[in-house]
Amino acid sequence: MPVSNDIVRTYRGPRRVVRGLLDMGPREDRAIMWLMAGCLIVFVSRLPALQRETVLADGDFTRDATYAFFGLMMVAPLMFYLLAFLGRVAAYLLGGRPGGYGARVALFWAWLAAAPLALFYGLLSGLNGAAAPATQGIGGLWLLILLLFWISGLVEASKGETRS
Repeated sequence: MPVSNDIVRTYRGPRRVVRGLLDMGPREDRAIMWLMAGCLIVFVSRLPALQRETVLADGDFTRDATYAFFGLMMVAPLMFYLLAFLGRVAAYLLGGRPGGYGARVALFWAWLAAAPLALFYGLLSGLNGAAAPATQGIGGLWLLILLLFWISGLVEASKGETRS
């Protein structure tokens, strides 16, 4: 099934989608592809705000976009691996037992599935600025959805990475 259909299905039942992803078997290349696709979408979502800052503050769009690209495509994936590990540790402390791959899939898929809200947030940041109430509301919703998907994925991964 296409990734876009799975993203839409995640908004209706995140645990069911994560279970299906885990049932496909452990494939680290697939997991990192979800992470990198999410990072690319978030990079694209940053461009309107970067352009706004360039126009209003007479900045350098190319430099700022390059830094954002490097940060999101090179540095952020490393931080996501650390965050997935910390999520796994937190799940263990709360009684869950997700495997390493399951913890990574839970986070990486949550990041990709919440990315459409990042696009909306980026558009509002570019049009209204980051301080606008609507922009902050969508940013908060994006964070809430990301956490909901991640926690739901960790719960499902704690049930076992493959269904017996």
